[in-house]
Amino acid sequence: MNDTPGWASPGSAPSDGQDPTVPRPAEPADGSSSKWSAAQPPPGQWSPPSAPGTGPPPPRPAPGPGGPPQGGGPGYGGGPGYGWGRPPAAKPGVIPLRPLGVGEILDGAVSTLRAHWRTVLGVTLAVAVVSQIVDILIQRYFLPEPVALDPEATPSEALSQAADSAQQSLVSLIPSLAITVIGTLFTTSILTVVISRSVLGRPVTLSEAWREARPRLPQLLGLTLLLLLMSSAVMTIGVVPGLLLGSAGGFALAMLGGFAGLAVIIWLMVRFSLASPALMLERQGVMPSLRRSAKLVGGAWWRTFGILLLTLVLTFLVTLVIAVPFGILATAVDGDGLDGLVSGTSTGFGWPFLIITGIGTVIATTITYPISAGVTVLLYVDQRIRREALDLELARAAGVPGYGPSGG
Repeated sequence: MNDTPGWASPGSAPSDGQDPTVPRPAEPADGSSSKWSAAQPPPGQWSPPSAPGTGPPPPRPAPGPGGPPQGGGPGYGGGPGYGWGRPPAAKPGVIPLRPLGVGEILDGAVSTLRAHWRTVLGVTLAVAVVSQIVDILIQRYFLPEPVALDPEATPSEALSQAADSAQQSLVSLIPSLAITVIGTLFTTSILTVVISRSVLGRPVTLSEAWREARPRLPQLLGLTLLLLLMSSAVMTIGVVPGLLLGSAGGFALAMLGGFAGLAVIIWLMVRFSLASPALMLERQGVMPSLRRSAKLVGGAWWRTFGILLLTLVLTFLVTLVIAVPFGILATAVDGDGLDGLVSGTSTGFGWPFLIITGIGTVIATTITYPISAGVTVLLYVDQRIRREALDLELARAAGVPGYGPSGG
């Protein structure tokens, strides 16, 4: 087994300055080098077999009257204009090896969950259970009781109580955030390997995925912390100047700065959304992974944003469908019951509430996280297919007939 997920070298064709209609791989225009296994097929040495009809399809013809639409055509699975007597794109794994549509990316993520359910659910369920147990213990024993709000307080006192409550809520979020970051590291690293294998149609066990992912954990931790620090710095720069003024105008300025900071954070997170798969699959460092992601997302920011937003909405709805019944059940058996929840007089919750809601969170996380991770990795694959003809290299690595020797 190679020391990589088994793909050909990244950047086998330039991400920019390349005619997108020419799928033939070439050396990167930016001179970037990869650190993938030397056992992989060398880039730029692919040539079609001499026998007609046995090799990959020729370059797509330019669109025109009666011709195939952009993104389709011979050998690319084509859409309405497909049909030119060419075979469909190779599909050794969960996706066809051609530029992907939104539905195919989502379907590929779900197909990975179905095809490798033992490995995927094994890691996500284990991480979710451990994370939730730690989170429950911290909430129960280490976090202070919520600030009691006095309904008869004066406006100034009510404002002070609200500020204290907000501050306490932010402090309470820190342990949960730390637990989430640690859990995300393990699931992201292992699921990225699993999904990369599923693209090639290769089986993978949890021990194999962990063996490949483990050396990349320090770099993945550094990338995660850097993105969190970057987001915090942007929001601080946006909000603090208004807060320092301490007046009504300052509060409005802080709100405006907060919205501006949030917009910048969203832009940065989408721009660097493919850094994690680049770090894992290309054996890149932290900063090269960020540059790699920015290069792949460049020119496709809105498409990437739309797919990530759609995935976020879908996973949120699934989480809501699962969490709401567990929340209602937990409230009914703990605290003051449903009557207290409706009347707003519920005073607090104990072990039954934490355990029942924790079970709901574990189920929701186990189902939704593999889908989110799958979409991110498949977006990375899709962008490289569109920009670098990675489909040819993947077909060769998967051993598809007519694409040269397998990479491994």
